[in-house]
Amino acid sequence: MTNIQHTFMRKGQYLYNRRVPRSSINHYGKFIRLNLGSDVSQATLIAARITQALNRSFATGSIIDIKLIAESMKPSVLSLTKVAEEYVELRDIDSLSPRLAVELLISIAGDLAVEDYTRDDARAFVKALERKGSATATIRRRINSISAILNYAYSELDIEKRNPFSRIIIRGEGKDRKKRGTFSIDQLSEGYVEALCSNSHVRVLFPILGETGCRIGEVVGLRVEDIDLEKNIIHIRPHPHRRLKTTGSERSLPLVGYAERAMREALRGSDGRYVFPQYFKPDGFVSTHASNALNKWIKSRFNGLTAHCLRHTMRDRLRAVEAPLEMIDQIGGWSSINTMGSKYGRGYDVEQLRKWLSKVSLS
Repeated sequence: MTNIQHTFMRKGQYLYNRRVPRSSINHYGKFIRLNLGSDVSQATLIAARITQALNRSFATGSIIDIKLIAESMKPSVLSLTKVAEEYVELRDIDSLSPRLAVELLISIAGDLAVEDYTRDDARAFVKALERKGSATATIRRRINSISAILNYAYSELDIEKRNPFSRIIIRGEGKDRKKRGTFSIDQLSEGYVEALCSNSHVRVLFPILGETGCRIGEVVGLRVEDIDLEKNIIHIRPHPHRRLKTTGSERSLPLVGYAERAMREALRGSDGRYVFPQYFKPDGFVSTHASNALNKWIKSRFNGLTAHCLRHTMRDRLRAVEAPLEMIDQIGGWSSINTMGSKYGRGYDVEQLRKWLSKVSLS
């Protein structure tokens, strides 16, 4: 016997056992029996809750689902994969970085319950990335992804445990950072003309990215309905097959100069639904494929520069005409962290953005 009301122990398991009053036998049978598990504290809580519910049921004649009550009180045991999926869904963020981090950790330690990961797993995770030759900035992003997922899990599941991925020191962090190159105006002009004359549905991305400052995934995932050619505006917004990197990434941008012409060319290759249908898959857009194809041409043509360098170039071009910092951040979808005030209000409207983008536009 145990000290828990209406329970006894058998083979290490706490079993709830209670005789049913004659008035409720038709609903529950003569006895109610239920396995409460092996944890004494959890069994105590579940037994007390069931007893309370049954007392009310016997007194009022109402019917309850005993198994449902017991299951709802048992602690959830969730694997890293399941928690990561839920985290990405609730945060509504781009899944690439979390997915890469989760896949690596699973390959090292397995798809464990979230509370089972240890500091040794975190150290092995970092060493695996170092062996791959990952930059320290990439290692930090992967650590942050796992840490955020575990923090979410510990909070939701009421797990009192120190996050094993917190305060990880990375050897030589930041010392390997290389300043990204930027395009000259002549390189941009030559690249835009060459891209538009190439009849390549991939290369037209070059002037679109160069004249909007967008991320490649933001453009590759565009739907036809996101483009307004009457007003020459594109709407960067999430949809079921493409999430955005951050909440601040959602924005509307004017198409100015080469960007407008390139977008019209891109639409010739659309399927009526997506602007770049060749990169659409049922589980989302594979923007990395577009990036690889575009960068192969850009790197060979412009001495190792990449498509991402276009974003850095746009930021420099806007600085050169003394565009307001908040406006630069809004155009590129960058997070504004310099001032608290930047988080208030609706931001600049499209026509204000058009005014400044026209100042740096190449004709």
